[in-house]
Amino acid sequence: MSDVTVTVRGEHEARLSPERATIRVTVRAEGPERATVVDHVLRLTEPVRSSIVGRVDAGTALDWSSTRLSVRAERPWNAEGKRLAPVYYASIDVTATFAEASELSLWISDISAWDGVEIGWVDWHLTPETRVRVEREVAAQAVGVAVTRAEAYAAALGLAQVTPVEIADTGLLSSTTPAPGAPLGKARGAVAFAADAAPAMEYEPQDIVLTATVEARFLAR
Repeated sequence: MSDVTVTVRGEHEARLSPERATIRVTVRAEGPERATVVDHVLRLTEPVRSSIVGRVDAGTALDWSSTRLSVRAERPWNAEGKRLAPVYYASIDVTATFAEASELSLWISDISAWDGVEIGWVDWHLTPETRVRVEREVAAQAVGVAVTRAEAYAAALGLAQVTPVEIADTGLLSSTTPAPGAPLGKARGAVAFAADAAPAMEYEPQDIVLTATVEARFLAR
């Protein structure tokens, strides 16, 4: 039998517990006078900053940062359709990163009732080192699945050897049409990755899922 071209797909996924939780807290103030509003939001922000600095110093939080003061003005309309005097809005974002969900919950419980404080989204994630390592492992496993499938097809045809010719992200093999829903926009290296984390505002983290999908072409003989 002459050489047979075998084209297969390989997938693999890994589930990991989040290692970090980063939350954004916004402090807001508003009023008719710009200077008063700015002073007010700065005073409201100070205890929030002091609180997270104390936690970083104590080791219960890993890091924090804050944005510059943002101020904008709007002129509302009254019921008669007339523009009213400007209303000024000021805000400052404070971002904090925790290693333990319990410490995150304690901090949010402390500050959530403070004047002007608005609790934002929680981003559950891995450390960069863990993410890179696991993505490489998942990619290798996906390639292994593709090889195993190609060998199974070859064996079914009575062929004993498969030689890799091409490997690519889903839909990127030469002379192929991308499959519907192929994750082309999330390609990294020779695989297509996707990650799903816990929904925002849930302080009990769910697993992070890292997946890889590859397409490969082999010659079986």
